[in-house]
Amino acid sequence: MKYLLCLSTILTLAALPHTASANEIAESQKKWVANYEKQDNLMAPEDMLLNTEPEPDLTDGFTQLYNGKNLDGWTPRGGTCEFEAKGDTIVGTCVPKSPSTYLCTDNDNYADFIFTAELKWEVDGNTGIMFRARSKEEKGKEVVYGPQAEMEALSKERFWSGGVYGQSCGGWWYPLWLDAHEEVRNARKVGDWNRITIQAKGDTVHTWLNGVPAAKWKTDEYLKGFFGLQIHSGKEGTILFRNLKVKELN
Repeated sequence: MKYLLCLSTILTLAALPHTASANEIAESQKKWVANYEKQDNLMAPEDMLLNTEPEPDLTDGFTQLYNGKNLDGWTPRGGTCEFEAKGDTIVGTCVPKSPSTYLCTDNDNYADFIFTAELKWEVDGNTGIMFRARSKEEKGKEVVYGPQAEMEALSKERFWSGGVYGQSCGGWWYPLWLDAHEEVRNARKVGDWNRITIQAKGDTVHTWLNGVPAAKWKTDEYLKGFFGLQIHSGKEGTILFRNLKVKELN
């Protein structure tokens, strides 16, 4: 499912006088519109679906994805950033000059599920959770691609954690830039643990940040794959991951 939206149309929509419509681009977010002039799958604001569902119950029927001892069941892909098992936490550290790196589940058949994890930034950096992801070889290098529940660095100052990004396959599918997303843009905790929850059922994906509804996104292309913990390329960044668990919906 792809949407072609020219920059002039986006700017026109962004410049419309404020009304009560939840599907308008928020004033604080309009400065980002021009960044996506060349993105060919950006959805028009009025066509974006809104997540109004409560976060699913996260207590029963879940399988832990991290054993608390080592990284058995996980494989790093795409770069040389480092991941280490430390007690109940997986620590991901940016290695300068490394491409973005993804610690991926060996199981690549996750289709319908509820996934949840907690993240904490020790050193600010870009990260996220790949889901229904895939990998391919491109110019002699492994590339991880597919949908990602973004967990943005605070330095971005736009607060789209919980949005859906098409990693290495098109860019932002669901940016959190609408008036309707104001609550979730303010939901990230600074210096503390943040919970991301992803529910995928068939062609529909919902996300929540710290229990606050974030994205509602549809796909007919990415229906099965693996999970991956991202450490983005850059100069620095240390992110902690814990309480990684999934409930498959069969």
